[in-house]
Amino acid sequence: MKKSIISVLAATAAATAIAGGPLPKIEDLDRYMTIKEPDESGFVWYKPDVSEDSPFKLIGFYWYGEDHIFNRLPQKSGIEFPKGVKVLAQHTAGGQVRFRTNSKRVAVRAETTGFGAMNHMAQTGSGGFDLYAGKGTDQIFLKTTTYPLNETKFTSILFTEGDGETMYDFTLNFPLYNGVKSLEIGVDAGAEFETPLPFVDDRPIVIYGTSVTQGGCASRPGSLFTNILSRRLNRPFINLGFSGNGCGEPEMAHLINLIDNPALIIIDYEGNADEAMDKTLTPFMEILRNHDPDVPILIMTRIRSAFEAWGHSNTMADPRAERMQIRYQHQKNEYDKWVARGDKNIYFLDGGTLLGDDYADCTVDGIHPTDMGFFRMADNMEPVLRDILAKYPVEKQQ
Repeated sequence: MKKSIISVLAATAAATAIAGGPLPKIEDLDRYMTIKEPDESGFVWYKPDVSEDSPFKLIGFYWYGEDHIFNRLPQKSGIEFPKGVKVLAQHTAGGQVRFRTNSKRVAVRAETTGFGAMNHMAQTGSGGFDLYAGKGTDQIFLKTTTYPLNETKFTSILFTEGDGETMYDFTLNFPLYNGVKSLEIGVDAGAEFETPLPFVDDRPIVIYGTSVTQGGCASRPGSLFTNILSRRLNRPFINLGFSGNGCGEPEMAHLINLIDNPALIIIDYEGNADEAMDKTLTPFMEILRNHDPDVPILIMTRIRSAFEAWGHSNTMADPRAERMQIRYQHQKNEYDKWVARGDKNIYFLDGGTLLGDDYADCTVDGIHPTDMGFFRMADNMEPVLRDILAKYPVEKQQ
């Protein structure tokens, strides 16, 4: 529904004439219709939230409504999370804001918790936002925020191509390795909003994993494979990737169980668990399955590392390093065990195939993907996820 100040005022006046009561203030009906004075650049600024009347849809912060902070963990769950996870949960990996407006320009004004500076990752990915725009789900990348290396407060204009009439759909992606204290989206004074087009399915895809899941080392947030897949599948993701701290603790399985009605759970923490996979995966799975025997779960092994190519031809036909093969086999055995028990909602994906034949060239440091690596991951995960999700349509869950 189009949200313009004139149309809302007209509807309000008509309703008042019928009721015979005093004319209510427009801001009492819809705070997003409050007439705001533009700043010196002609922008008015809005804070996105999760309220039903907001024209901005906040994605990826499942517990935002509890505390109104951009955190990937609940603050009042009673679960004692590992220390590293609590720190990394302040990083906003996988967060998105979706909105629809006819504004000629769109800007971002933000304050972050740090600089997002890393020695092997572009600051535009670790600490910046990027914006996609288009018609409906056909959106393309526009621009990434840039700011001085020693600044945590910045304003960036990311879109200047509107005509003031055409409604465009926008997706703003949050930083991958930085926290966000505050965020405002700026549009031209007088711009109108419409409700963003809905996802094909509001049930989230939940993925638990490591630094690769969190986004190391994409050059900008939109290149993270979960954000790529969100655009392609038109579905929300909840990214629970914790760099160096995706270790499969029971507390993290209980965290996933707090999320209502996920469309799919993806388990991808081999890269941090190492040899502990044989001790953690079974109890992790049992916690999930005891909570919901029917939710689809995909066990995904880690992508291949550059060191595995040394002495080989650098193709998927190369044998895995011995320790990698052991971990792979343990996960495959776990999958086979649940299948043997009659579990019809368990799936397995060999992550070693995702980067393709030249997997060593798909990484920044031999381990973490480049943008090319993340797009390869998305390309090869997409048909697998589509096949799984097609078996669990919305109507089947109701």
